[in-house]
Amino acid sequence: MTIEYDEKGKFYTDVISKVAVPATMQTSSHLIRGFVHVRRGERIKDELEHDELFLAVTNASITGSDGKVQFEAPFIAVRRAQIIWIMPDEEAVREEDKA
Repeated sequence: MTIEYDEKGKFYTDVISKVAVPATMQTSSHLIRGFVHVRRGERIKDELEHDELFLAVTNASITGSDGKVQFEAPFIAVRRAQIIWIMPDEEAVREEDKA
């Protein structure tokens, strides 16, 4: 990791700081709930517009078309081209604020 400073003391690093946002997404065959990692100050939509092929999802729960949870994983990489829709999980955000 490198850290560079400018004349005003502001520092720059090659590490990208991200925030975990609870979200629900639909692929052609599965519903995925978990945390999408978004750069600070950006939205999920902004994260989807980056050039990477995959979107990182942590604490993922993958539900099949029958409504049953098929898999749970601490990390999955979802191919962005397979995402039909995605939305922030407002209920999970509200419950975190209560804690």
